[in-house]
Amino acid sequence: MTSSSVVTTVFLPIALGVIMLGLGMSLTVQDFKRVAQVPKATIVALVCQVLLLPAICLGLVVLFDLSPTLAVGMMLLAASPGGTTANLFSHLAGGDVALNITLTAINAVIAVITLPIVVNLSLSGFMDGGEELGLQFDKMLQVFAIVLVPVAIGMLVRRRFTAFADRMLRPLKIAAIVFMVATIAVAVFQERANIGGYLQAVGAISLLFCVISLSVGYAIPRLLRVNRRQAIASSMEIGIHNSTLAITIALSPALLNNPQMAVPAAVYGVVMFIPAGVFAYWVSRRPVQAEVTT
Repeated sequence: MTSSSVVTTVFLPIALGVIMLGLGMSLTVQDFKRVAQVPKATIVALVCQVLLLPAICLGLVVLFDLSPTLAVGMMLLAASPGGTTANLFSHLAGGDVALNITLTAINAVIAVITLPIVVNLSLSGFMDGGEELGLQFDKMLQVFAIVLVPVAIGMLVRRRFTAFADRMLRPLKIAAIVFMVATIAVAVFQERANIGGYLQAVGAISLLFCVISLSVGYAIPRLLRVNRRQAIASSMEIGIHNSTLAITIALSPALLNNPQMAVPAAVYGVVMFIPAGVFAYWVSRRPVQAEVTT
């Protein structure tokens, strides 16, 4: 877990920051105004993220009869906000990236309250208490820094140098795919000695949780007549949790300080690329129909 933490805490945030810069070049202020004018998609996604997912995860934890520490680790993962990688997958799948970035920012704020509540209840329920998790203001600021700052710079570049930003869209999209493949390869290589045991312990539940999260994030907005691009964004935001944040909280000596609690997030951080990639490919190939935004 130590060697991979260097990748997740140093390389991954820098690489994601660069990707967010590229995504910013595809956005304008008007995109965010449109999201604000139609708040329905944001509200639906947040309800799914904050209320439904922890309940679904709790059901899976009970169904799979996980050990107490792994159960808390899964609940920590479920309570974590959407990962910054969700913006990338949404971009590749043709989702509303402005909605993703809006949801990521709002989720980061909400998680400061909801994450400690869910984890503390899990510690109390599965491990008879004895530990508490405080509010993660510094982690919230990290999410803002990784997501919002480079996006703002990218948008500024687009406003000043529109032709350049348009030329860079395709190369950056290709770079994003290469980045994802490289991330999977590095994660698998550095955890090759432990990955068998990790997968055996929580591989199935992590994969199933990701599939259910993606499905809920897409199906419920569509049932409530949210348009397709926003439903894709919602699915990625809900289906791709911030495993890096969950790992950091689990490993930090000042917080949970329990390596075993980091295992579900570490496994999820690898296996989620498979269903997320398949879903992104599937939805990007579906014919687009004219829709009325509600």
